Amino acid sequence: MKSDVETLNPTRVKFTVEVGYDELKPSLDKAYKSIAGQVQVPGFRKGKVPARVIDQRFGRAVVLEEAVNDALPKFYQQAVDASDYLPLGQPTVDVSQAPDPKDGGDLKFSVEVDVRPTLELPDLETITVTVDDLQVPEEEVGTRLDALRERFGTLVGVDRAAADGDFVSIDLHAEIDGEEIETAKGISYRIGQGNMIEGLDEALTGVAAEGTTTFTAPLAGGDRKGEDAQITVTVQSVKERQLPEADDDFAQLASEFDTLEELKADLLKQVEQSKKFEQGLQARDKVLEKLLEVVEVPVPASLVEAEIHAHLERENRLEDAEHRAEIAESTEQAIRSQLLLDALADRDEIGVEQGELIEYLVGQAQQYGMDPNQFVQMVDGAGQVPAMVGEVRRRKALAVAMEKATVTDASGNAVDLEELVGGAEDEAAEETATGEETAETVESPATEAGETVDPTGEDEQAAAEQAAQDESKS
Repeated sequence: MKSDVETLNPTRVKFTVEVGYDELKPSLDKAYKSIAGQVQVPGFRKGKVPARVIDQRFGRAVVLEEAVNDALPKFYQQAVDASDYLPLGQPTVDVSQAPDPKDGGDLKFSVEVDVRPTLELPDLETITVTVDDLQVPEEEVGTRLDALRERFGTLVGVDRAAADGDFVSIDLHAEIDGEEIETAKGISYRIGQGNMIEGLDEALTGVAAEGTTTFTAPLAGGDRKGEDAQITVTVQSVKERQLPEADDDFAQLASEFDTLEELKADLLKQVEQSKKFEQGLQARDKVLEKLLEVVEVPVPASLVEAEIHAHLERENRLEDAEHRAEIAESTEQAIRSQLLLDALADRDEIGVEQGELIEYLVGQAQQYGMDPNQFVQMVDGAGQVPAMVGEVRRRKALAVAMEKATVTDASGNAVDLEELVGGAEDEAAEETATGEETAETVESPATEAGETVDPTGEDEQAAAEQAAQDESKS
């Protein structure tokens, strides 16, 4: 086999392949065997029809067509393997010459395909970014202390009108044009949550126990979802949460500390750590933004369109032109980020250890509230493991970039991200215990069409959500 490759533009190439007739023999033998197993010829058992009989009855051209169809993917892949290019999308094939049924001859074909562009990457140590100063507002300590007090608060009935933040027990009755649509009794609800019926919070505010109010709102579900209905609400009880006093006794009840001051000091450390983590996330975003600024990353238009189509299809909004326009820019930016991080990972020879992949999958399982083993089986069944490996690899590449870049705050002080880089890298996943490291690595697969994953994890999350939905339906 002979092959040449021509660069059409930074993201598209054309492979020209020539295959000798002798090299087609395995595919020809396979074609004869396949046809023999499908046809019935008097005097011969099924699957035992000789090649010459198949030629006489069905024509040599039929055999050649099946052989060429079988051989094309194999020889195309050989041409790709012999090149330095990594295909990103579906190829377009043009067969310019096929073997003659009588005289034989060579098979010649060309393939045009989008490929991952070759990028000129900078020295990561030349990347400099500035983040906000670390600010630790002490009022956040009070906010956290109040939240802790709420966890230990008690609900007490009150003899007054309901107000924002109160807990109520209510009966609901919905009707449209006098027709009862739905009735529910004894529903517990906290005013201000805003997660039940549009306008419910406003309607309940000012109503005391045993009081009734009526308002109009669109139904949130059911066969008549979206239609305006008359909602009648009867308040059975009103309760408020009474918080325990913030003193040493509370500190001993709610924590391992003996005094309130010790508890506040610990809460202050938590706030400081949270702000450092936010600073780390800002550094992550700014480092990636700076890299995209200094590196030209061309993106195949067909790849962007495929990602947009997949996104809209998941949301069942393929005909929504306005939404398509809204996500076009972010989709292209996400793919640019992916291509850039893949190139960095290749240059720095970043691999993914088995333990790292398992840790990531466990974190994702926790995020979806699933058993890790069930989640891994679901992801594997959906064919998403290679995409997950690629995502972990990109996160590691970005973490390396953060470690090597110079990060300072607005006041000019150096920001140490050593403790934060791992957390910033895994923002989308909950913290998980790290298992023992292993020398075994998982090879990062070639990125194929439909496996693009943006570094924010949104596409991966959507794929996992879809797989979870499919799992629940089965």
